[in-house]
Amino acid sequence: MINDYKAIISAEAEAIRNIPITEAYDKAVELIVERVNRRGGKLIVSGMGKAGQIGMNIATTFCSTGTPAVFLHPAEAQHGDLGVIQRNDMLLLISNSGKTREVLELYQLARRLNSDLPVIVITGDDASPLAEMADVLLLTGGTPEVCPLGLTPTVSTTVMTVIGDLLVVSVMKAIKFTAELYALRHHGGYLGMQSRDMACRDQQQ
Repeated sequence: MINDYKAIISAEAEAIRNIPITEAYDKAVELIVERVNRRGGKLIVSGMGKAGQIGMNIATTFCSTGTPAVFLHPAEAQHGDLGVIQRNDMLLLISNSGKTREVLELYQLARRLNSDLPVIVITGDDASPLAEMADVLLLTGGTPEVCPLGLTPTVSTTVMTVIGDLLVVSVMKAIKFTAELYALRHHGGYLGMQSRDMACRDQQQ
C-alpha cells in the first residue's frame, strides 16, 4: 500500500506541474483587480458539486486577502440568489468537464441580467461549451483522476485549488496587500494574532 500512496501523490504532483501557464493568468489578475479592487465590484464564484466546494474555498480566500468575493450556488441562483449580481461584478465559473448544466444555465441567466459581466472559466476541456463562453480561459490540463474508477474528482480538484491559489496570491501582490490589512479582516484565531504581530513589526521598521 505504501507504493500506492506514493503513486497517488506523484500523480497529483505531476498534474500540478503540468498546469498550462499562459498569459491568460495575467489577463485574469488584471480583470479581477480592475473590476473588484478599483471599481468596487465583487468576484462571484460558482461551481457544482466538488468543483463548487473548491469555489467556496477560493471565494473565502479572496475575501480574507482584500478582494471581496462570494460563492453563488448555481442551482440556488435560479431561485432568486442571482440577485446578488451588481454593477462591476464578475464571474469565476468552475467545471472540470465544462458541460455542467447548472453552471451553463447560470452563465446564461447572469448575462441576461447583466450583459457586461466578464467571465473567467476554470475547466479541463478547452472545446467545452463553458470554455467557449469564457472571456478568460484557465485550463487545468485535463489530467485523469487518480480514482480507480476514473470518475471521482481527485486530481481535478487539486489542480483547481492550485489555480485558485495562483489567482489569489497574484492579486494580493498586485494590490500590495499588507499584514495590517490582513489583520483588519482576520481578527480571530492564530492567523489573526500572527497578522497583528506582523503589522506591529512592520510599523516599527
